[in-house]
Amino acid sequence: QVQLVESGGGLVQAGGSLRLSCAASGSIQSSNTMNWYRQAPGKRRDLVAGISSGGNTNYADSVKGRFTISRDNAKNTVYLQMNSLKPEETAVFYCNLRSVRSIDYYVFDYWGQGTQVTVSS
Repeated sequence: QVQLVESGGGLVQAGGSLRLSCAASGSIQSSNTMNWYRQAPGKRRDLVAGISSGGNTNYADSVKGRFTISRDNAKNTVYLQMNSLKPEETAVFYCNLRSVRSIDYYVFDYWGQGTQVTVSS
């Protein structure tokens, strides 16, 4: 019903920058939150940043001041600008779209395929 496609991952040296993009398509509810998660080998998938359709943002403490999340509602696209990257942030980054159905608060959760970010030391 909803498809998410990430792009922009790759190899970068410590201290460098990358910008990730995620384009959503399909039956998208107008009220939603788009998020970036990351998962390193052997670790759980953790929230990096999120942004609501109303523009409210939240960030993991570890990335505040270095990462910026933004979205273009007309294009159903979310971006993550990542600066001053650290080797320990090497992970697969996943795009997520989450919406809540108003009639019963059922949560719809969609995931992209992931994009690899590798930060070399």
